[in-house]
Parts: sequence; structure tokens; C-alpha cells
Amino acid sequence: MLNIGCHLSTTKGFENMGKEALSIGANTFQFFTRNPRGGKAKAIDEKDVAALLRIMEENKFTTILAHAPYTLNACSAEENTRKFALEMMTDDLLRMEYLPNNLYNFHPGSHVKQGVEVGINYIVDMLNAVIKPQQTTTVLLETMAGKGTEVGRNFEEIAEIINRVELKEHMGVCLDTCHVYDAGYDIVNNLDGVLEEFDRIIGLEKLKAIHLNDSKNPFESHKDRHEKIGEGSLGIEAITNIINHPKLCNLPFFLETPNDLEGYGKEIEILRRKALS
Repeated sequence: MLNIGCHLSTTKGFENMGKEALSIGANTFQFFTRNPRGGKAKAIDEKDVAALLRIMEENKFTTILAHAPYTLNACSAEENTRKFALEMMTDDLLRMEYLPNNLYNFHPGSHVKQGVEVGINYIVDMLNAVIKPQQTTTVLLETMAGKGTEVGRNFEEIAEIINRVELKEHMGVCLDTCHVYDAGYDIVNNLDGVLEEFDRIIGLEKLKAIHLNDSKNPFESHKDRHEKIGEGSLGIEAITNIINHPKLCNLPFFLETPNDLEGYGKEIEILRRKALS
């Protein structure tokens, strides 16, 4: 069965996200842990969380994905920004334990002309400070398109971060189809080759989730602009191959396409028809 969902707003609470996911035929979803352009987080309502957990159990949801805000930049040149990232992720991982055994994704960040190695050092320092042995959450590094001074533009940078995390058993990767295509990994014409490279450099056992997005821009553009499924440079055939690939088909897929809830429902319906099982 295809495990697929989309990005939902936390504005109306956790139970509502579960109900919205069901309303569009999803069996998972992604949400921001806090204001994506700021950092403020709502207080945890334990009854609301419990209601979501009931929905997930009763409807056989697969793992869900929490997304850190875009303001989290662990490798910023500004010390206060790095401190903010550390505090925010520490709090997020504590809050995630209300939803045990799920996934937490973040953008590695931008080194802002300090150099990739300096940026990676800062990211590793933060992860080694915040990840605890007892946590049930798996922390995911997202593959990036490589615009500006982004860290995570290739598999080697992702691998270096993971390899230097002390509790790497709590680490994984979220592969974004738009980002990797824009970064120069040809998942349209050479999906098998890209997955072999991922396995050689990072290890496919570390691939825990996929952001399923088409791209507004051409191959290797380093632009990072998502498009609706089948309407971009990847196309519906390539996306169908991705969801049905034997090394990927059991992973959770999360749509981040430019859509409203109804649009996500239509995309999920299309993809369920394309899925082989």
C-alpha cells in the first residue's frame, strides 16, 4: 500500500490534522513544529495529541513527519542564530516524545560564505548536543537543491554529517525529489543509478522518508521551486517510477506541492491509481 500524505497546518490542532488527512485519502502527513518563519510554538494539548494518536492507530497510519521551521540555521555565521537553532531543536525533540516513534526533519542550513566544512562542524556540534539516547524520534537531514551556500547539496555532505554524529542510530535522511533533481541527481533518467550512489555514500537504510515534489525548474538548476505532481520537469512517469521502485515503495511519501487541501486530495488519488500495490 502506498504510504502518502501532504503538509497540513497545525493551526486547528493535531486531531484536526488527522481528520484532514483521512478526508483526502492520506495515511500520513507532515506538519511544522512551530511558526515556519519565526520560532514560536503552541503549548502542547495532551488531549488533542491523544485524539490524533487514536486516529492514527485506528486507521493504520504510517509514521508522520514533523518539519523544523525554516528559521532554524545551525550553521549560521551569527552565534545568536546558532544558539536559537540549538534551543529550538532541543525543545522540538522534547515535544516530539508526545508523538513517539515518528520523524523530525530539518534543513541542514546555510554556511553564509564560511565554507562547507565550517558549516558541517556547526551542524554536527548541534546534533551531538541535542540528540539523546532515550529519544524515540529519528532526526532527518533533508537533501537540498544547492542554492546559495546551502549545506546538504550532495550525498557526500549529508554522509559526513551523519558519520560524525555520536548517536547516529537516531539519524536518517529525507530525500526531496525536487531538490535532488535540481541539485544534479538525474532521478528522471537514472533513478537506479542515483539510488546506488545514495546507498554507496550514505546507505539506503538511512533513507526514512521522501518529499514527493515536481520541479518548476530544469535539471541541475539549483533553484528549489516545487511544482504540482506531473506539471514540472520531473513529470508523472518519473514520479510513478519513484513511488513504485522496490527500494522506495514502502517509505512514507509527503507532498509539498503548491496546493490547497482539495488539490492534495486530487494528487493523492492520482498517485494511488499509479501505485502498483
